[in-house]
Amino acid sequence: MFVRRMAIFSILMLWSTVFANEAFAQESSPSKEDIYEQRMAFYKQFEQATVPWYQLAAVDHYERNIQSVRSDIPKREGITAIQFSKEYWAGDINPYPDDTSPGTIGYFGGFGLDGNGDGMANPNHDEDVIKSLTSYLSGFGTTEKDFELALMTYYKKEEAVKQIMTNMQLFAHFKTIALAKHHFPLPVKYDYSYRGTWGAKRGWGGRRMHEGTDLFAGYGTQVYATTYGIIEIIGWNDFGGWRIGIRDHNNTYHYFAHLNSFEKGIALGDIVEPGTLIGYVGSSGYGKEGTSGKFAPHLHYGMYKFNGRTEWAFDPYPSLLLWERQTKGGV
Repeated sequence: MFVRRMAIFSILMLWSTVFANEAFAQESSPSKEDIYEQRMAFYKQFEQATVPWYQLAAVDHYERNIQSVRSDIPKREGITAIQFSKEYWAGDINPYPDDTSPGTIGYFGGFGLDGNGDGMANPNHDEDVIKSLTSYLSGFGTTEKDFELALMTYYKKEEAVKQIMTNMQLFAHFKTIALAKHHFPLPVKYDYSYRGTWGAKRGWGGRRMHEGTDLFAGYGTQVYATTYGIIEIIGWNDFGGWRIGIRDHNNTYHYFAHLNSFEKGIALGDIVEPGTLIGYVGSSGYGKEGTSGKFAPHLHYGMYKFNGRTEWAFDPYPSLLLWERQTKGGV
């Protein structure tokens, strides 16, 4: 009996220890707000008059986004996600690609610097990485055009530069990187319906796959921006009719099509936020400019992700379900 009681006691103690450890882990895990604050403080610590914090944040956020969707790029652990190639860091003619000596790195034309004062230029140290980025950007000048040139010189891809410039404009405008809020594209108190229509066949204009979700609602129903972003495209498209394209800071392009009209004053290059009124539901498209009424009124909503190489469509239906609950006030 004593042995049995001791066994039960041991099991209970084990369970309590496991639960306590799980609770401690949950309490000790930093919140999103804590992470944002840590990163903001980090960017501002290393910003310069010629390189403001939102430029550093724009590059860092871009790198973090492509790492999240690319299996061929290792995910960097630390405050910053920025990773430099060994050739860039140590110098492409340096016989020691893992060199951490600031002196020899500079001698061989590398860009790695010592940012934390330990006498080493270590690409695994956040302070060294961000100081090296700041130094690189400052070498091109002080204007946004100079920043754009620095990005093109490094990334050599217009799509990457465009995305980072979008990040920069959004962070500078809203004065924060904490831009996680979203909004359902239609008024949640109105009558509407939608379901997962990803991959359905489409016949007009040739055989093709449906890359998005159709949200059916009456003519003139308000259409809202779902995210923080910049209007990248606005106008007519033979497939999508009157449409708007918005690029956010997460390397995602949001596509709103078949609109009846745009909200007055909405223009190319405008910065929007979740809930900004951008247009109204219609049935435009499938023909030359002005064509309408070939199908029931609805909003076609699509999402496209840029991974540093290509831009590809993905199913927006799960995101819409989540944003619908959040807009209604749910968890």
